[in-house]
Amino acid sequence: MTDDMMTIRQMCDAFDVTPRTLRFYESRELLAPLRRGQHRLYDRRDRARLKLILQGKRFGFSLEDIRQLLELYDPRGNNVTQLTATVAAARERLADMTRQQNELKIAVSDLTQQIAEVEQLLAARRQA
Repeated sequence: MTDDMMTIRQMCDAFDVTPRTLRFYESRELLAPLRRGQHRLYDRRDRARLKLILQGKRFGFSLEDIRQLLELYDPRGNNVTQLTATVAAARERLADMTRQQNELKIAVSDLTQQIAEVEQLLAARRQA
């Protein structure tokens, strides 16, 4: 393949995903590889989109959120609309993650305390 085009296997190897994952993203209209017979060929646009999809998933965005942000891309424009929407979505997601992190810290602290209390109870009962 040329530098511009990659096969499904090359995409899988480059991004550590399965063919099923790529086909799933294609079915959700997140990727649009060229078709040559039974073969899918991915261009630079597909690679850039897959990188953004995987990054978005890592940050906890839904595929629908990612699709909406990707649809705002205009190759002829300065993409102010897309970038503005991305920043807004990222700030909202960061606020959610921070809230979850705080809730998790509290839960970890509570569970640690519960374990310590039960261990003390067990120790006392074993000595009795």
